[in-house]
Amino acid sequence: MALSSHAHSPTLLILELSLTAFTLAISFGWPGIGEGFFRQMERWFAQLARRKGLAILSAGLSVLLLRAAILPFYPVPLPFSADDFSFLLAADTFLHGRLTNPTPAMWVSFETIHVTMKPTYMTMYFPGEALILAAGKAVLGSWWVGQLVVSALMCAALCWMLQAWLPANWALLGGFLAVLRLGLFSYWTNSYHAAGSLAALGGALVLGGLPRLIRTARLRYGVPMALGASILVLTRPYEGLLLCLPVAVVLGRWALKGRNRPSVSALMRGSALPIAMVVATVAWLGYYDYRVFGSLTTLPYTIDRNTYAIAPYYVWQHERPEPAYHNVDMQHFYEFEAKYFRRIHSALGFLTYTLEKAGSTFLFYAGFVLLIPLLMIRRAFLDRRVRLLFVCVLVLAAGMGIEVFLLPHYVAPFTAAFYAIGLEAMRHLRVWRPEGKPAGRALTRMMVVSCLVLAVLGACAMPLNYVPKYWNVIWYGPAGYGQERAQVEASLEGLSGGQLAIVRYGPGHQATDEEWVYNWADIDDSKVVWARELDPRDNIELLHDYAGRTAWLVEPDADPARVTPYHVPQMTAAVH
Repeated sequence: MALSSHAHSPTLLILELSLTAFTLAISFGWPGIGEGFFRQMERWFAQLARRKGLAILSAGLSVLLLRAAILPFYPVPLPFSADDFSFLLAADTFLHGRLTNPTPAMWVSFETIHVTMKPTYMTMYFPGEALILAAGKAVLGSWWVGQLVVSALMCAALCWMLQAWLPANWALLGGFLAVLRLGLFSYWTNSYHAAGSLAALGGALVLGGLPRLIRTARLRYGVPMALGASILVLTRPYEGLLLCLPVAVVLGRWALKGRNRPSVSALMRGSALPIAMVVATVAWLGYYDYRVFGSLTTLPYTIDRNTYAIAPYYVWQHERPEPAYHNVDMQHFYEFEAKYFRRIHSALGFLTYTLEKAGSTFLFYAGFVLLIPLLMIRRAFLDRRVRLLFVCVLVLAAGMGIEVFLLPHYVAPFTAAFYAIGLEAMRHLRVWRPEGKPAGRALTRMMVVSCLVLAVLGACAMPLNYVPKYWNVIWYGPAGYGQERAQVEASLEGLSGGQLAIVRYGPGHQATDEEWVYNWADIDDSKVVWARELDPRDNIELLHDYAGRTAWLVEPDADPARVTPYHVPQMTAAVH
């Protein structure tokens, strides 16, 4: 399996820790190192930063150009997880001009994690990410290129947002750090499921428009804020609500008491379009829910979780009775989820699990090298410039503390807030002079150098076998995963006629790692149909319904994955 193949390899996380230690040693030991070189680079950088439009454009284009340049070393990612396949199913459905698909006749054989089979056959997730994948395929001919373009827009939007909160040179620095940490290598860009880049784009538009609107009273800034809020509705509505609540409070206070607030009539006229945009998005989502799940008020996740999940999403909820699963692989997945939920029902378990969630979030967004500015977090907090962003993060912490599960893309709407706070701390760090030495200035410079070095190492990680095992909590994405399934599917597609791939997992299979049972929107029209091996009667019924296809037994957990003809007589004998 792809996960275990790199289990004992040195990881980029270890390399980053070593590089961070080196950064600290150099900065305190030789704080004046490279002074002339750095001064020249900073002057050039400041000139670019002052041209704000060009700075924003450079951040976005850097993602596209650099990611294209490293394709020989870090190729287009392959789908490998149930989440990837779930979103691609939705994207394929949209590409066919539909919002959902009818339930397949043999739906039990096609059941897979995070795909709703009844009342219709569709992803369980919110549709924002799938719309981007579908647009990428329709316009640019590739599911993944749509994801890449959104990551580029995210970095550009982060730079735009930071320009409203920080000096121009720091905003540009934040944009380029986002390129290196998120745009090139993270699983937000290099998978098909996270929606992290899209949600971060939405959050950056909301937070970037807020100070501009309040300072200038130009209501046109309400449009990007409404666009950002609409993106959050379609991607991460819960976390988006946590972000928009403090923003709404500030806007309300400004509208009532702001010194430069417009007149009531002007405010109503200027807010009409932004409000209409958000209302239209919510209405469309309601219609989508009606078509897919049968009710305007039945949100994505609901039916799938009620059907399969044991663990609820919030800490005060009770564990659900275990349902009768149709296959053991899905049972193992949801039992694995339940272990996390059971851990939080003691004071010690809740504390340790909360610290783990916080730690994984810090590792993804900052790694080790960008944790150094936290030395100045108190000074940053006392700075009124970013006080509201600290409030936003505190609201997020409260909201995520009551949620059981947390992955880095869950809090993606707050990416711009994280970057602004971190950069403000870096500004204070830069002027720090312990014992009269410019160690703080050296630290900020060496941190940027370290990020550049890590980017070079990231580009070389696959050829040098430095791919990390725990890709989802650090900045490097799931490179090299999903290859075996893609190879098997390509070999079956090369055969004449339709093919039926019946998957038999080994006893130790972890569905959290790799999922192979996935089908496109039009199952019966697909060249290869993937199905689970169930009990003999179900298997024979499946073979009967797909009698015109050649049946194969696919065993993903063999090393390497094994594909052999499916022996129907043995199944028939087993029934009798």
